[in-house]
Order: sequence, then C-alpha cells, then structure tokens
Amino acid sequence: MWKPPERLRHALPRDEPPTADEAARARLFSPLRLASGLELAERSWVPAMVPWRATEDGLVTQEVLDWYGRFADGQPGALVVEATGIRDVPSGPLLRAGHDRFIPGLKELVRTVHARSGGRTRVFLQLIDFLRIRRRPPRDRFLRQFLEVTGAHRAALAEALGEPGLLDARAPELEVRERLLALDDDRLAAVLAPRELEALRFGERERVTDVALPHIRDLPRALPGLFADAAARAREAGFDGVELHYAHAYTMASFLSALNTRADGYGGDRERRARLPLEVYAAVRAAVSARFTVGCRFLCDDVIAGGNRVDDAAFFALAFARAGMDFLSLSTGGKFEDAKQPKVGEAAYPYTGPSGYECMPTALSDAVGPFGRQIPKQAQIRRAVREAGLETPVVVAGGICTFAQAEAILARGEGDLIGAARQTLADPDWFLKVRLGRGGEVRRCIYSNYCEALDQRHRPVTCQLWDREGLDEPGVATTDGGRRRLTAPRWGRGAGERA
Repeated sequence: MWKPPERLRHALPRDEPPTADEAARARLFSPLRLASGLELAERSWVPAMVPWRATEDGLVTQEVLDWYGRFADGQPGALVVEATGIRDVPSGPLLRAGHDRFIPGLKELVRTVHARSGGRTRVFLQLIDFLRIRRRPPRDRFLRQFLEVTGAHRAALAEALGEPGLLDARAPELEVRERLLALDDDRLAAVLAPRELEALRFGERERVTDVALPHIRDLPRALPGLFADAAARAREAGFDGVELHYAHAYTMASFLSALNTRADGYGGDRERRARLPLEVYAAVRAAVSARFTVGCRFLCDDVIAGGNRVDDAAFFALAFARAGMDFLSLSTGGKFEDAKQPKVGEAAYPYTGPSGYECMPTALSDAVGPFGRQIPKQAQIRRAVREAGLETPVVVAGGICTFAQAEAILARGEGDLIGAARQTLADPDWFLKVRLGRGGEVRRCIYSNYCEALDQRHRPVTCQLWDREGLDEPGVATTDGGRRRLTAPRWGRGAGERA
C-alpha cells in the first residue's frame, strides 16, 4: 500500500506583507482584462471548493449563500463556484445546472456574491460531468447478488477446486456462488476478472473506455449539448463566466488522459484525446457568445502511471488557447487510478493516493514541502503558451499562502492569476487584508488538510482554525450539535476604512 514519503514538518513560508501604498503598486492587485472583455479588478483567484451545503436535489440553500457570501466579503478578483453538475440526475448535496428550475437559486447566489463584494468580485460557475461510481460492497453481497456468474467463472472455479461438475451449466447458480464465497481472497482473485476484482475491492467504477455500454459510447454525442445548456443557464443566472471542469478524476479529464484508448476517434493520440474537450468548448461558446467568459481547469500532471505529464498538458494548453478559451486554470493529480481502498460501504476517493498527495500535500510533507511545489510545472505550460504567441491568462495554484509567494510568481512570469483555496478557506479576507496594508492580521493556513478530510466524508467543509471560534455568538450557524461553525468568523475593519 502506498504511503506518503517520510514526513518532515515544514514551517509556514515567511511573509513580508506590503504597506497599503506598496500593495497599490503590486502586480497581485493590478487589473486583468480577459479576451471576452471581462475585467478582473486584481489577480487573486479562489478556485472551486465543494462545501456540501446544497440540498439533496442540488438546489441553492441559505448555507450555500452564506458560504459564498463569506468569500465575497474578502473581495477576490475571481471566485469560482463549486463543481456543478450538468445533468439533471441525483448527485447528493452538490449544486446542479441540468434544468431550468435551478436558475432562480443560482441567480440569488450571483446576487449575493456581487452584493457582498461591492461589485468587485467576478463569479464563475464550474461545470462538471462525472461517471457512476459505486460504494465498496460487502464481500458476501457482491458474490451473492452483484456478480454476474458466467461460464468463465464456472471454468476457473472448477479448475481451482478440481470439480469438473461445476462446468455444467445445469449446476445451480446458487451453488456456484456459495463455492465462490468459500474461497480465500487469493483463490478468489484468480477466479474473478480484473474489473470484477476491482468492483469487489474498491466498488464498481465506470470509465470512458467502457464503450460496450451505450451511454458511455454515446458520451461524445451527449456531452457538448449538456455542457452548452448548463452554460446558457449560468449566463441567464448572471454569472460572469463558466469554468469547464477538465481536471482530476472526472469525465472530461478521463478523455484527455493518456489512458484513454477509445478507438472511435476520441481516444489514442493527443489530438484525438483533445477532440471531445474542444467540441464541448465549441458548443458552449456557440451557446453563450464571445462576450461571455469561458475557460477550463485541467491538470499540469496526472501523476499516475501511464497518465499525462507536463508535455501533454502543454499540448492541451495550446489547443485550448488557440480555440479561444479566456483562461486556463491548472491543477495536479487527484485520480481514481491510485486511490486508497475505501472501507466497506464507502466510495473510493480520488485524493488519497500519490496523485492525491501531489494535489493537496500537507505541512507534514516530503523534503520538497507543500508550498508552491507544482508551480515549476505550471510555469512550463505558461511558457509554452507564450512562446506560441498566445496571451491566454494562466491560473496557477498549489500551496500559495503569502503575498511574497504570489508576487514573486507574477514577477517571474510563472502565472497570470494566483489561485489559493486552502489559504482562502482559512481566512476569506486574506487578499483584502493584504491589499489594505493589514497583512499581519491574516489567519495563516497550517495545511493540516482538516478541510479535505471533511470533504472525503461528504460532510460540510469547515476549517480547523475557525470552526471552534465564537460558537456561542448570536447568529453563528453551527453544525454537528454546535461543534463546528459553518462560516468563517467575520473580520471587523477599522473605523473609516473602505475596501
């Protein structure tokens, strides 16, 4: 079983917060105009995080409004709303945009962000598609109920047990299942096919290469329209743009992956793997016009064996930029292929293996440490875009938690926009505090991944640093019997100060 490298405790990076006058001249707080015509007031960017606060039907709740309103209080340049499903199918407490009935709630979300940021923050909706994944089943239930017994199982079982009679198709299926159940794990592994064994040990998971399934085979025909319709709803709801989710363990990233071996023109070499993501983008663009911001988030490195590396990501970045995307947002890893085995009754979580470690390393980390460890890879991708004569802005992210880090990245030309999820969760006002010359008041993320552990259990996400502060204060929303805050403590600005 994979384990993180020998761990070292890393001190938080030293920061040198600017004065208000210095911040006014900083690259981080300079504006940026996108090709769509949309202007960002500054280069700060809050990537999508899933807070698990929607209804089970995917509708916006007051808790959702409070969550995004609290980030808007910090007035970042851009705020990306969580991965939002493009299909009208049950998906738990995640936002959805697969039907017009979701538009009113999304409108209220946009109004909340714009109002609480004083109109300064641009808000984008991240659009996602994902394939089915089942929870890991109990061994007996899998063998008695879920496994489809075939002649291959009978033959392997007959050989393993030395009982040729089990080959007879007239032998009761129940008897075959009970014999399978009696095998030890090693002998059972020799009888089951690799995908069956995976379904037993990890839970059944669909792949984009499962083209024998009609709905998987037809993804290239279905997805462009689904993404386009969801983007049109986002525009109607008042969002400033959409971010197409082409990253991590989900459908579009799987089409981009070097593991995509589809033989229908949508897998194989890089050009064919990029075909559906480009067709999705083209359909979205046609649905919303060139004046509506459309970009995507994808991986600078899959990390998994046989997956994409930086040169693949650079190829895709050029393809997306040439197609006309307004921004490119980079992440790393977070794949199912190397995830840890889940407990019985739980689903695999794609941030638990080596690729997940690279996506969200903690302060207890290897010698490299968690702070900006992926920036060199992301800088290579931006450099490839610029060397091709393209000016598409690139969002970099991963362990950025200080003004000094952010400003240096921009000064070196390694990125155009600074994404920071965990530090913004720790202190939603940190960009604002720095801009006002009060960077010494920033609550520093300690990179414990307390938030990520809650996400893994599909519990409302909070931060270790603030969910035990002031729980008895009037109006503080709490969860779990009042043990955790649902929103970060508010920051009181000094008298007469304006953002």
